Amino acid sequence: MNILSLMLSLCSYRPCQLAVLVLFPLLACATDPPPKAPKREFRAVWVATFHNIDWPSAKGLAPAAQKQEFEELLARQQQNGMNALFVQVRPSGDAFYQSNLAPWSEYLTGTQGTPPGYDPLAFMVDAAHQKGMEFHAWMNPFRAISHKRFSSVAPDNVALIRPEWTFEYGERIYLNPGLPEVRDYLVEVIMEVVTNYDVDGIHFDDYFYPYESDGVAFNGDLATFRAYGEGFEDIHDWRRHNLDLFIQDLSSQIEASKPWVKFGISPVGIWRNKRDDPRGSRTTSSYTAYDMLHADVRFWLVKGWIDYVAPQLYWSTDHPFANYNDLLPWWAENSFGRHVYVGHAAFKLEQQQSRYWKNPSQLPIQLDLRRGYGSQIHGGVFYSAGSFESNPHGLEDLLRYRYHKYPSLIPSMPWKDPLPPGAPTDVLARKNLSHTLITWTPPGPAADGDTAVQYVIYRFGLDQPEDISRPDFIIGTSSEPFFIDTQSPPQEVYYLITAMDRLHNESYPVRGMVTSGKATNPLYSREIRFRPMSPYPGRFLSYVPLPY
Repeated sequence: MNILSLMLSLCSYRPCQLAVLVLFPLLACATDPPPKAPKREFRAVWVATFHNIDWPSAKGLAPAAQKQEFEELLARQQQNGMNALFVQVRPSGDAFYQSNLAPWSEYLTGTQGTPPGYDPLAFMVDAAHQKGMEFHAWMNPFRAISHKRFSSVAPDNVALIRPEWTFEYGERIYLNPGLPEVRDYLVEVIMEVVTNYDVDGIHFDDYFYPYESDGVAFNGDLATFRAYGEGFEDIHDWRRHNLDLFIQDLSSQIEASKPWVKFGISPVGIWRNKRDDPRGSRTTSSYTAYDMLHADVRFWLVKGWIDYVAPQLYWSTDHPFANYNDLLPWWAENSFGRHVYVGHAAFKLEQQQSRYWKNPSQLPIQLDLRRGYGSQIHGGVFYSAGSFESNPHGLEDLLRYRYHKYPSLIPSMPWKDPLPPGAPTDVLARKNLSHTLITWTPPGPAADGDTAVQYVIYRFGLDQPEDISRPDFIIGTSSEPFFIDTQSPPQEVYYLITAMDRLHNESYPVRGMVTSGKATNPLYSREIRFRPMSPYPGRFLSYVPLPY
C-alpha cells in the first residue's frame, strides 16, 4: 500500500482526508516513486447521455448551455489526462446527430424527435479534436425504446414504424437481431454516422440480447427462431450466430468506407466461466457475455472483426466470485493481437455501495496491476464522466499527479496502418523574453497517401539524452505546424519534433533547434535551423546548421 492509501485509510474523519488530498502532490513526490509512465496509453472516459447520466445535465437545456457543459466536461477530462472520449450518441433508438434513420433524442430537448437547434455530434467531434482527443461514437444498436410507459417516442421511431422488427422484455422494446432486415437496418444506421461525421471510432457496450432478471426467462424471439433457425438445434447458438453476422458485416463496411475508423466493444467483464468452458476465466458469475448476452466477443477478437475490447472489469481484487486479479490476465491472454482497454469502475468509488470499494487503495492497486502487463494491456476507460465531479477517494488527484502526470500518445494499430508519416522539415525556433515559438513545414503524403494530422514536441536540456520513449520529455502536441513553448527554461534547450498520422503512427524525430537562453534583443535571441541528412530506420538523424 502506498503512503497516500495508508493515510486515507487511517483518516476516517473527512476533513482529515481532504487535508491529505491537498498535500497529495507533495506526498506522491516525496514518498513512493511514481509508477513507470508509458509513452503510449489509451486513456478514456465514458460520457453517458442515457437518462442524462453525464451530459447534458438535464433535458431541454438551451444549445448554448449544452455546449458550455460539454466544453467544461472536455476541459476537465483533458486535465485528468484523458486522450479519448466515448460519448453515447444513440442511447435508445434515437440520435444525438442529424439522421434520416432515427429521431432526435429526448435527452436533448425532452421530446423525442424535436430538433435541438444544432448538431451535437458535429460540435462534440470538433471540440474533442481541437484538444487533440479521439472521439468514439458510442451507440446502443438494439435498444429501441427504453421504457414502454415513460419514454418519449416519436412517430418515426423504428419501433412504431416496424413493430414486426421488435420484441419486448420487461418494460423495454428491442430490435430483433434474428431478423436479417434488422441487422441490415442497423448497419445502415451506424454507417450513416461513419460516413457523415469525422469520428475516430464506433463503440458498443454490453447491450445486445436482453439481460435476464428476476428469474424471468427471455423467449421473445421463439417465432423468429422457428422461421430463421434452420441448421441450429440450440436457440442460444443461433442468437450468437446472429450477432456474429452483424459484427462481421459492420466491421467490413467500416473498413471499406473509412479504414482509419476503429471499431470496439465493451462487454461485461466475463466472457465465460471456466466451469462452463476450459477457455474461460476463474470466475463463477451468471452474467457472462457469451451465455447471458450471446455476445461471443472472444470469437470476434479471433476473427479480427473488432479493433479493441474494453471489458468492464468492475470487480475488486477481493471479490470472491469475479476477481480483478483473475480477469485482468485472462483478457491480456485472449486479445489475439487486438487492443485491450480495461473498463474501470469510477462510479463504484463514488457510490461506495460495496465494502470492497470503500478502500481508497483499490483503484491504485488496479491501475498498478494493469500497467504491469505492459504491451498486453493498452490502457483504460473510466465509467463515467459524472463520477469525477466529487473526486471520490481523490480520483482526480491520483490521475493528475500520479498515473496521468505525463501526457501519453494513443497506441497505434499496425493491422490497420503500419506505415508512419514523413517527418516535418524546416524546423525553426524563435525565442523571446516570455516564450519560444517553434515552426515547421508539414511533410508530404506518405506512401499510403496518409498525411500528418498531429505533431509531438519534445524538449531536452543540453545534458539530457534524446530519448523520445520517455513521456516526461513531451511538452505538448499540435495539429498545426507550430507550437508555443510558454514554459521555456532559461538554460539552453533543444527540441525534437515528430509527425503522427490519423492512426498515431509516429515519424522519426527531427532536431529542431537550440535556444540560447535569455533574449539579447526585444524580439529574438538566436535562431538556428537544422537540415536532416541520411535518415536510417531506427536511428536518429545527423544535422548540419543552415545560415540564418
